[in-house]
Amino acid sequence: MAFYAKLKADTNSGGTIRRKKRFSRNDWMGYLFSAPLIIGVLAFAVYPMIAALIMSFHQTSGLSITGKWVGVSNYSYVLSDSLFWQALTNTFFIGVWSVLLGIVLSFVLASLINNLNWGMGKNFFKAVFFLPNVVSGVATTLLFSFLFFPSREGLLNFVIGLFGIEPVEWFTNPHVSRYSIVLMSLWGALGYNTIIFLAGLQSVPRDLYEAAEVDGAGSYRKWLNITIPYLRPIFVFMLIMGTIGGMKRFTDVWLIGGTAGNPGGSLMTVVLYIYRNAFLASQMGMATAASYLLFVIIFVLTAVLMLLNRRKDSFD
Repeated sequence: MAFYAKLKADTNSGGTIRRKKRFSRNDWMGYLFSAPLIIGVLAFAVYPMIAALIMSFHQTSGLSITGKWVGVSNYSYVLSDSLFWQALTNTFFIGVWSVLLGIVLSFVLASLINNLNWGMGKNFFKAVFFLPNVVSGVATTLLFSFLFFPSREGLLNFVIGLFGIEPVEWFTNPHVSRYSIVLMSLWGALGYNTIIFLAGLQSVPRDLYEAAEVDGAGSYRKWLNITIPYLRPIFVFMLIMGTIGGMKRFTDVWLIGGTAGNPGGSLMTVVLYIYRNAFLASQMGMATAASYLLFVIIFVLTAVLMLLNRRKDSFD
């Protein structure tokens, strides 16, 4: 009763609750315990972004922000550099194939696992398909370097050689190397996507399937008209995360193709292009300009994909 009496006293003038204007001791304690995280974000995230933006308008030969002011010349140079556009083309090519094939294959695998009647079998296949996700990118690249060795000594070439097929130059042929990277990416990311889709499949309400069965819908119709539309937010999530990860590809192409993106520049990506300018050519201004151009590209792609999720589902 005392609380309601105080509330009435606070609202009898103007009908609004008087707000507290001073921080209490608990508020200051909360900010105090949050201070290390806030300082870390400001020091290692906000400041580097601002410094990189300032550096992108200067001609620098090191990590110092100060240098000769060149305005948008760094951006103009990057946009007119044919190597940048080649890197962007390679990044899009590898990223699009990796994301689309990864989503389709992981969704099909998740659907097959979800329809298993053997309970232990579901856990077994989830563990098997998720296992590559815990392997580091460096270890995965070294493993596939052995599997995709261009001569008969490579495991995959040895297997296909048993059927009379000539060895494939997986990582040494410019026309094949990008597809090899896509295959390697599928192996590494398939498990994570499968687990996410499997969780989504298990959340689909059973009454939707039962209502469809009453109307005479078969398994394929239920999968096409209920399962896929219901999981649309997960598909969009996979597209967004896959796009962001694909545009930042660096480790595998650098380990296989080096800083030149060999063979023939087919593995040159945008992040590798940034790395070359920053740490090999010591042109931090151009490197940061390319970084912000990459940021704009990722932001636009993410915004477009987010628009795909604005439409309300028929299940809502």
